[in-house]
Amino acid sequence: MTDVSHRGRTDLAGHPDEREMRERYSRILGGRDVVFVDGPLFLAGLYAAVAPWAVHFNDNHPDLAVSNLIVGIAVALLALGFTRAPERMYGMSHALWVMGAWLALSPWLVGDDPRGGVIAANVITGAVIFLLGLAGAAAAMKATKNTTGAARKT
Repeated sequence: MTDVSHRGRTDLAGHPDEREMRERYSRILGGRDVVFVDGPLFLAGLYAAVAPWAVHFNDNHPDLAVSNLIVGIAVALLALGFTRAPERMYGMSHALWVMGAWLALSPWLVGDDPRGGVIAANVITGAVIFLLGLAGAAAAMKATKNTTGAARKT
């Protein structure tokens, strides 16, 4: 019987499916297109979370501040997930453009009579997250297409 335990081993050397796993990993990542999305996405998520206090609208718009905090933390956690396990997180990239759209529209949906700074902070940050989410979703669709295409050939 093959020993597949995880005793101190961090590489694939000696794994019975090593070649297949490496090929699949290479196909899924396809050059790791999403690497340029991770950092800016993380920073945009952090900014969205702290914007109510940075722009000073947490007192006037407490519901919007809570919304920004939740969405910002979610975006930052997704960005960390893309960095840690991109092959498993590609499917979640579609949620990012939805969160970006929500962030951009939330001053009017959640806020009460928003003003310039509130609108600018949310619309710009939401647009950045929206565009990065679209980039990640495009990379996910490309990776899925490459994976299913390769699976059909075999």
